[in-house]
Parts: sequence; C-alpha cells; structure tokens
Amino acid sequence: MTKPSTAALRRIRERLATEVRSLRGANAEAVIARLNPIINGWAAYYRIGVSKRAFSALDHYLWKLVYKWARLSHPNKSKRWVIARYFGEFNKFRRDRWIFGDRYSGFYLRRFAWTTIVRHRMVPGTASRDDPDLADFWAKRRRRTKPPLDTATLRLLKTQNGRCPLCGDFLLHAGDEPQSPHEWERWLKTTRVAVRKHAISADRGHGAPDKPATLVHASCRRRHLTAGDKSPALLAAHDP
Repeated sequence: MTKPSTAALRRIRERLATEVRSLRGANAEAVIARLNPIINGWAAYYRIGVSKRAFSALDHYLWKLVYKWARLSHPNKSKRWVIARYFGEFNKFRRDRWIFGDRYSGFYLRRFAWTTIVRHRMVPGTASRDDPDLADFWAKRRRRTKPPLDTATLRLLKTQNGRCPLCGDFLLHAGDEPQSPHEWERWLKTTRVAVRKHAISADRGHGAPDKPATLVHASCRRRHLTAGDKSPALLAAHDP
C-alpha cells in the first residue's frame, strides 16, 4: 500500500505555514475559508492508502499553526482567553473541544483525519472507458466509489443513481478522479458550485406534498428557470 511521501508531507506543511502567515491580521472565518479547501483536497487525494498516521501528524501541526496565529492576533490576551475564543466543540458530531473555529459564524477548521481512508480497487489493464461493452462495469464501479462529500449529499447521490433529474446526466464527473491534491481541491470547490440541493415539488399549485430533497446541476436549474419551466418547480436552494 502507498502512503504520502516525505516530500509530499514537507510540501503540504510549507503550504499550510505560508497560508497561515499570510492571514495574520485576518479574522478566524477567513483563516477557515482559506485552509479548509486545502485540507479537503490533500486528504481526498491521499485517502487511498496508508495515510492515517500522516493525517494525524498534519492535524497536530496545523493546530500549532492556528494556535500561534490566534496568540499573535491577540498579544495582550492570556492563553486561557485565546483558547476560549477560538477553540471548542464546534463540530457537534465529534467530542473534541480543541477544534479551531469562529464563534460568530459557527464555521470551523476541518481535520485531515476526518477523511475516511478507502482502499483502491484495481482495474483490469484491458478495461477501457471507451469500450461500450464495459459500460455496465464502469457504472457499477462508479456507484461503489464514494467521493469525499458529506453524508447527506452521498445519500442523495445514491438515491438518484448519481444522475441529475433534470438532464439525466451524471451529477459528478464520470471520468477519472483528480490526479493530484490541487486537482482534488479544485474539483471539490467546483462540485459545491455545480451541485445544489433543492426541494422539488410535483405540483405546488394544487397543494401536492413536496418530494424529498433532490440534487440537480446548478446549470440545469438556471436553464430551467430561464426558460420558465415550472414543472417541477425548484424552491430556494442551499449549499449541501
């Protein structure tokens, strides 16, 4: 099994340190917004392999970086004050009072170790995505592969067989996964923009009960609304 190389770990540490230094003078929400995509992208790329120990080490390293950032942001405040201001059980699903967060917005810094480790499934050397006879093979493989998204979104993807109800195409990229931490970082950002969770009503005008939440392409939603398509009617959206 593979694991993050020494060089890869050095690069991510240097990047995290550089980003945190550049954020001196910013608020906690800005720190979280800058770092979370980096954490998500790097962890998504290295989740296939023996990375648990590396993830834990990076979490410890990042904690020291943000703690130092907090102390430098309030040089006249005590350690107790800084900890009470920026650390706590921000993630209600985890019993950890040392999570870095913003008490005004409720946003918090993710951990590398929160990304679930998965094992890579080998592909036969002769299996081509362009072979029409293997369409079923690739479809089954795609359904078994869980992208690093939140649980609610993954549940909806499974319910919809990964397809947009408005156009019928796959909601996520049907080809190869991103091939680097930076590609994963961009892919996850793009996915959050491209896919939105909507409540879809079959017939709002006649008081029909609303159907469960459904995932659609943001581009499909815009196209349907622009065309004045009200069946089904798309209600207000929010990020997954």
